[in-house]
Amino acid sequence: MISKKAVNKENGNEETEELEELARSRDWHVRRKLAWNPDTPEDILSFLARDAVQWVREAVAGNARTPPSTLARLAEDSSGFVRAAVALNGNATSEMLESLAGDEMTDYDCTLGKNRYLVKEAVAKSPNLNPQTLEFLARDSDEHVRASAASNPLLTAELMKKMVRDVSWLVRNNIARNPSTPEELLTYLSADRIMDVRATAAQNPRTPAEALATLARDRSWEIREAAARNPRLEGKILDELAGHWSWVVREAVAKNPNTPAETLKRLADDPDQSVQKAARSRLD
Repeated sequence: MISKKAVNKENGNEETEELEELARSRDWHVRRKLAWNPDTPEDILSFLARDAVQWVREAVAGNARTPPSTLARLAEDSSGFVRAAVALNGNATSEMLESLAGDEMTDYDCTLGKNRYLVKEAVAKSPNLNPQTLEFLARDSDEHVRASAASNPLLTAELMKKMVRDVSWLVRNNIARNPSTPEELLTYLSADRIMDVRATAAQNPRTPAEALATLARDRSWEIREAAARNPRLEGKILDELAGHWSWVVREAVAKNPNTPAETLKRLADDPDQSVQKAARSRLD
């Protein structure tokens, strides 16, 4: 009689052989799919890390199961896309990230009509970055690299104070979105001349009530909508916004968990069906 353990071992061997066969497939799309799979064994990933096609190696570099030793090798890959994927991997060590922080690889962004430093941008976003390297990237000459650094929750308050005055609105916008941004800086950004920055500050749950009240009365309805979505906005102000001419603002009020019941009852009979639906779902 064949034991259950022997059967499992035999099945395991068959599965390994099947994966090895896939790893040697002539179709690189198959190899790439295998490299992306979170259940692919480490030894198979290490094998695929030497693949001739960069997109297969990129998939390995982005796989959360890829061991640090393999990532270290891919951090020195000839392809910048592979190196960028390493930087975005949560298993990348601070040492790897430090070595990649000076990577000058660029790729042309057709939408913006300019080159982007993909590796440095990826490094700047990493939660494993040491403070010195993050500070180095926060002072980069490229606005997109600085913007990536501005989005990192590890950024110090001291650096944020300097970055809220950055010439690039992209940098200021990411500081406004950063969950670690101090309240006084969010108050400062709530008065930014760029509408997108004010809208982002209006959505940050750390934005002080006083600043939110000002944003809720902004000249732009888009800013008012953003403020209406913030659960920190006072019920009294939400009640005022419930009478706004834009149905988008009124719908945001109806969805806010801080909106008073009386206001929701009024919005349940709103002329706009989307507003009605949002308010009635809260009342049910």
